[in-house]
Amino acid sequence: MDIDFLGGPQPQRGVGVVAPFDFALDRELWRWVPDGISLHLTRTPFVPVEVSLDLARLVSEHQTLREAVRALIAVEPQVVAYACTSGSFVGGLAGERAMCEAMSRAGATEPDSPSGGLPSVTTSGALLEALGALGARRVAVVTPYTESVTRSLEEYLAQAGIVITGREFLGLTRHIWKVPYRDVVDMARRAVVGAADCLFISCTNLPTYDVIPQLEAELRMPVLSANQVTLWSALRRLGAEAVGPYQRLLMDTQQSPPPVLPSSVLPPVLPPVAPLTLAPETNPPLLPPPLPPFPEQEGLT
Repeated sequence: MDIDFLGGPQPQRGVGVVAPFDFALDRELWRWVPDGISLHLTRTPFVPVEVSLDLARLVSEHQTLREAVRALIAVEPQVVAYACTSGSFVGGLAGERAMCEAMSRAGATEPDSPSGGLPSVTTSGALLEALGALGARRVAVVTPYTESVTRSLEEYLAQAGIVITGREFLGLTRHIWKVPYRDVVDMARRAVVGAADCLFISCTNLPTYDVIPQLEAELRMPVLSANQVTLWSALRRLGAEAVGPYQRLLMDTQQSPPPVLPSSVLPPVLPPVAPLTLAPETNPPLLPPPLPPFPEQEGLT
């Protein structure tokens, strides 16, 4: 059979993804990726440490990042994304910038490349980029972490001029990917207690794809998640758009140009603002209709 008429395969465009060794949501990442773009995942080496600030520091060491990026270079990704929230906020704004620079240099095909190397993003840097794109400065936060790790996220956001209006956390140190959607929804409802511009669900190991539309419909505000902003930011650097039903970030930023600054440069830090109480009717109009409750995920306990 002659298959010359197929004319393929088409040229591949790739996103290199560096994830912690315990990352379990490869399939969820793919759900935001449009046709014609591939994800190339690699993981940091195993360390016998539970989810904590210590683990966040270990999986974000520059030597670890450089080795992970070099493992991806053979397949020629056009951008590399570090998919871990805690690992990219544990060092504050300066630490996140340094991580991007380390990955970018490791991905440079020429040692003295004037472009600075491979475009690189992290989950926490992508979060600030997404908040800037939405004009959000007051954020409710949901995490599966312990209180100390959650507090580190709040400190990172505060450095960027973001006001935390409410928070909820689960206190988990392992098996975060097994958390069912219903627990995420319950936390979100409790966290949104003030005049928030949006809700952020932290941790790339926490399933969120299917729960975002339901929460946006119920809470009447944009809902961001760690995996969502990571892929959204990385794909923007390819001139591509993340895909996802009824997700305000994706709808509001369609066709918008990617950042003109190199990916290793943080978005402008917003000045701190005082909390402000808004009347409920001032919330943005609701786009998607309410969705029925989601069933529990199969196989999870």
